[in-house]
Amino acid sequence: MLAGAGATVAPAAFAAEGNAAGGRGQLLSVVPVAARGKAEIVRELDAQHIGTDSVRYGVHAYRLTYRTVDPYGRPTTATGLLTLPDGGGHRLAIVSDTHGTMSDRAYAPSVSEDARAPSYLFASTGRAVAAPDYLGLGEGPGPHPYMDARSAVTAAADLLRAARTAARPLGRTIDGDLYASGFSQGGPAAMALGRAVQAGDVPGFRLKALAPVSGPYDLLGTQVPAMTDGRVNDISGVFYLSYFLVAQNRLHPIYKDPSEIFRQPYADRVERLFDGRHEDEDIVRQLAPNVKELVTADFYQGLDHPTGGLAEALRANDGTCDWKPDVPVRLYAGDSDTDVPIGNARACERTLAAKGARVRLLDLGAVGHQASERAALAGIARWFGGGAK
Repeated sequence: MLAGAGATVAPAAFAAEGNAAGGRGQLLSVVPVAARGKAEIVRELDAQHIGTDSVRYGVHAYRLTYRTVDPYGRPTTATGLLTLPDGGGHRLAIVSDTHGTMSDRAYAPSVSEDARAPSYLFASTGRAVAAPDYLGLGEGPGPHPYMDARSAVTAAADLLRAARTAARPLGRTIDGDLYASGFSQGGPAAMALGRAVQAGDVPGFRLKALAPVSGPYDLLGTQVPAMTDGRVNDISGVFYLSYFLVAQNRLHPIYKDPSEIFRQPYADRVERLFDGRHEDEDIVRQLAPNVKELVTADFYQGLDHPTGGLAEALRANDGTCDWKPDVPVRLYAGDSDTDVPIGNARACERTLAAKGARVRLLDLGAVGHQASERAALAGIARWFGGGAK
């Protein structure tokens, strides 16, 4: 086992991997960050109302720093969490768990306990778990390219490579069988990662099943319209739309100056608020009470029929369900979700089914957004644990 929590292990202790892909996935450092016994995991999951019937082992968790690429394909680094079970076999399948929206980099899985429940649950069933922080969150440099599916995939895929390298000195072999889940922002990320793995873009990994939860898969058809017709609550609509516009403007030409689309005084502060150092609540307090008062009248009216850079950004991230997985897919969503309405999952189910995929939508009932993840996790763990056939 590695040294105690907080001790960095030099990269020389690990076999180099990823050089064939220009260094992508090369492991730079490993820091043990947590150790939980089986009883501790049960208590922590129980406290969050997450089912524990699949828990079999304690876990150890490690922060990995690794090489990847930014949204422009330029070399950069990122961090993520690798969690391993204390028991089970030598060879382990791996779960990719892609997290939901967060604005403060300090809340990412490799840094904060608050984001680790899915990793602890999945690992306690006897699997390795790789949870990317994404670019610009955790201890990675630069801003976070929020809702950029392409860079979410490269960050998640390169963490899988780094995790395989990191596991070897810990006495485990990651065998390449991949189960992908993700919540909210991480739902489309999981679908896009699955597509990349199935296409052979992540050599050495084989997709086995997909189980995303409450993801905004249908931006143009469901999520954006829901921000103006009442299906998304005002606070979440303001937060998500602001975050999306600021982050996507770095990748697509939505505005040259924030005042072109944001009303004052919000235009003068919105970019500063999404600098990776503000908590969600702090951001919401400093923005408008609803979307109509956040943006200009022209921009608000244009949300019904997006054009220009906004339409480009939406289209670039709106096709994560438009393919045929060769593995079973389970989509989880709640009827009372006013952050990401269940219509997103229904649209994804229709699109996948039209492609001939084996897909089921599991309606979690009258639960809200955060509760939907807690309600889904135990069932996903059982399904993955059975090989997801």
